[in-house]
Amino acid sequence: MMSLALAMALLAAPAADPASSAPTSPAAASPVPVIFDTDLGNDVDDALAMGLLHALADRGECELLAVTTTKAHPLCAPFADAINTFYGRPDVPVGAVSVDGVLTGPTTFEGRFLKLANATNPDGSRRFPHDLSHDPAEVPDAVPVLRRALAGAADGSVAVVQVGFSTNLARLLRSEPDAISPRSGRELVAAKVKRLVVMAGDFAGGGPEYNVREDRDAAAALAENWPTPIVWSGYEIGVALPYPPESIEQDYRYAAAHPLPESYQLYKATPHARPTWDLAAALYAVRPDRGDFRLSEPGTVTIAGDGGSAFAPSEDGKHRVMLPPTQAEAARVVATFAALCSQPPRGR
Repeated sequence: MMSLALAMALLAAPAADPASSAPTSPAAASPVPVIFDTDLGNDVDDALAMGLLHALADRGECELLAVTTTKAHPLCAPFADAINTFYGRPDVPVGAVSVDGVLTGPTTFEGRFLKLANATNPDGSRRFPHDLSHDPAEVPDAVPVLRRALAGAADGSVAVVQVGFSTNLARLLRSEPDAISPRSGRELVAAKVKRLVVMAGDFAGGGPEYNVREDRDAAAALAENWPTPIVWSGYEIGVALPYPPESIEQDYRYAAAHPLPESYQLYKATPHARPTWDLAAALYAVRPDRGDFRLSEPGTVTIAGDGGSAFAPSEDGKHRVMLPPTQAEAARVVATFAALCSQPPRGR
């Protein structure tokens, strides 16, 4: 019988052209520049989504320009740096949800797995090495990190993935010209961003979704003022795509210490199958044309006073929402998630 890991790998592999040994067009395309904005520590799917993006970067499909964090805890940004370091990218810029070095954002509690940023080996060395300070005053603010990443990118090239609160991106839109760029934040976004993919909202009638509810004003500002197309991946998408617990238990054994399964088990131990809200947004941002997700027609998302979200079709709308997957689509996407997340980092 074919192993689960092999089956997942086969499902995740890009299709080959039987008539030619040349790479298929997606593999030959330039890597997608990606900015990942995350509330890492509130749920474990953020960590899994980071692993997925690093795997896609190892495959040449994307380039991780920056990671910015929207959880206002001192260990959030350092643990993001630890994950980047584990995957061989210690120099990816990381910014915190801070202003002048002071954390100012939602959710200040530590969560269940950010303590891994402090974990040590018996000899006293870090279990997950990183060099970002645990003192927020010494961690770059997110807005300058975002502005620098956008200013250095080609026009119309960047995919921004927001899987936490809208705090950082709303602040980016309000930012003024500075030494990084003579453009305002909104002008930088309009010039540099190709698409924004947001894990936020509930478009199946479930009520205010967590990411929107916890910073409603920022989410509304993002929906109203972001100048480029937005794809919204709602609560109902991740719920339909539970991560297979057997992958957590079996597929990461190539590393004695691995931040993804350890975070997962600390968050909620297997056999729990965690919904993959953030992974859906990350995968679509890099692979929008692979047929993994179906989208609505164009329209506009509005955020209500209580944090509820609604989508209305319109010919001139810049927003689309992901449609819930069929059973067959869900099986394929979940297999892709597991294969990419558990892919050994480059060099291991």
